[in-house]
Amino acid sequence: MTVVTIDSDELLADVHRPAGGARGTIVLAHGAGGDRNSAILRAYADELSSRGWVVARIDLPYRRRRPKGPPSPSTAAADRDGIRTAIEALRGDTEGPVLAGGHSYGGRQASMLVAEDASVADGLLLSSYPLHPPGKPDRLRTEHLPSLAVPTVVVHGHSDPFATSTELADAVALIPSDTRIVEIRGAGHDLRPDRTPTAPLAADAVDEFWSVGA
Repeated sequence: MTVVTIDSDELLADVHRPAGGARGTIVLAHGAGGDRNSAILRAYADELSSRGWVVARIDLPYRRRRPKGPPSPSTAAADRDGIRTAIEALRGDTEGPVLAGGHSYGGRQASMLVAEDASVADGLLLSSYPLHPPGKPDRLRTEHLPSLAVPTVVVHGHSDPFATSTELADAVALIPSDTRIVEIRGAGHDLRPDRTPTAPLAADAVDEFWSVGA
């Protein structure tokens, strides 16, 4: 595996390329408080690239503008455009499927982008989808889920305060395409890849999901 950094006016990404032929490409965006170097994105990239995927860990536009702090709702559309730009830049790398996704905020923005335009990606990998703010289960972020027309893998920590397992299952059931939930016992929202087998289980699920032509 090799890791190459792309740093241009439009894109900042670390791209993991497998040693042999690539089976597809996955673009992953970080959570609201992180960046492309977050532990969970690194863990996903290592595991997925070892299975033959090209994986790009990207900095979203709001993070490129400032190194710390959360995103603003007013710039969410620009963050979605940043995911689209990354996908377009990497689409020609392989002949296989192109997946989009990321952790928490990054995954949510990827799912909203694909709900708006299904041609952007062939599938989604959503890590710790932030279904609602902690302690506010009435504020569900599900409006766009019925518009998702691509296969979707969702990785969920059993103790995630942003969604109980039941809440998440009910939300994922709104997606009309093929779905799979990978639940990580003993994990919270950050999924702690140093303490739980999050990344291997997620990579196995993605690999199996796409091996059967999902």
